[in-house]
Amino acid sequence: MRSSMDHVVIGGGPAGSMLAVRLAAAGREVALFEKQSGPHDKICGEFLSAEALGYLTSVGIDPQLLGAHPICSVQLHSGTKSVHTPLEFNALSLSRRLLDEALLESAKSAGCDIHRGAFVERLYSKTDAFSIQLRSGATMNANHVFLATGKHDLAGLHRTRGTHSDLIGFKMHWRLAPHSIDAVRHTMELFLFYDGYGGLALIENDIANLCFAVRQRRMRATGGWPELLCAIRNEVPAIDRILHGANPCWPKPLAISPIPYGYIAKVSHGIWRLGDQAAVIPSFTGDGMSIALHSANLAADMYLAGRAPDEYLARLRADLHSGIRFATMLSHAMVTTTGRISAPIALSLVPGAISWIAERTRIPNRALKATPIASRAATGHLSHPLPEP
Repeated sequence: MRSSMDHVVIGGGPAGSMLAVRLAAAGREVALFEKQSGPHDKICGEFLSAEALGYLTSVGIDPQLLGAHPICSVQLHSGTKSVHTPLEFNALSLSRRLLDEALLESAKSAGCDIHRGAFVERLYSKTDAFSIQLRSGATMNANHVFLATGKHDLAGLHRTRGTHSDLIGFKMHWRLAPHSIDAVRHTMELFLFYDGYGGLALIENDIANLCFAVRQRRMRATGGWPELLCAIRNEVPAIDRILHGANPCWPKPLAISPIPYGYIAKVSHGIWRLGDQAAVIPSFTGDGMSIALHSANLAADMYLAGRAPDEYLARLRADLHSGIRFATMLSHAMVTTTGRISAPIALSLVPGAISWIAERTRIPNRALKATPIASRAATGHLSHPLPEP
């Protein structure tokens, strides 16, 4: 490993890998450090919106060829009430294990130098560069640093708390019984329960991805994951029906606390912050991965045009501020009793509410049109037709 590098990307998720692809394809020398030594799962709803599909297509990745599951509708459950509504845009669901590996391979093919199992411990700012310290003890200098460590902060570079940061996130993959697979096929199942909400959708190989966001106070009062899951299954019969006869894929769920929902970076300190290091939208919107990919493409465009990190953050805030603020307001409402009771009623009375919410929380078209791949990102074109809802 060289002691001095031009461009260093820290983190091998969608944002970091996409940025590495773009810079390497433009002829820049790029090194990417990923702390995990091999494929792994991450806390994520694993939902790919039309915008995300457009960005992935631009670098030659077709999630459908990786086995992604089509999502054609949304079903909201609150207590014993359920409301079903079709989606008006293309969407897929694919595990981060497969998606991240496909993006890392694209970065490698573009000429990026990938370092697996390289845990960046600290990042120090110098007069005209940065000093990077690995957990292994190795150190190196970098002229430009792109930080893409997701919801996990690098030591010494902690973000401010989000505007809805009292939630704990859980994720578990399940092998459902055949009747449950048929029941949830092509559908994003959303659940509202006391002090939290969650979602479930099939990914590749008919595995179900179940994610919960729960207030910290409820977790403290309930105890551990088994007690929490049991309580939620009792509150929302739909979850109990879906998980009847199912088997968890892991001994325990992935978890993160707190989730910095509503966070948007304002100051760069000379670092290019990408993905959740730049902005965190509540997960129920399904827009997190499109924001990660958008931030990477915007950063690449502005860096290659000679712009500065603070200019990039100002532009990204302009693109995302309205949607994240609205989504965070909804997230606050969804964990209240009033929101939990009124949501299914509102969706029943206004069938187009899901599409309206999606439009308010997605990346605006004006921002997409400013990128070189705007037309593909805006249409979310799929290489194979989706089934009818």
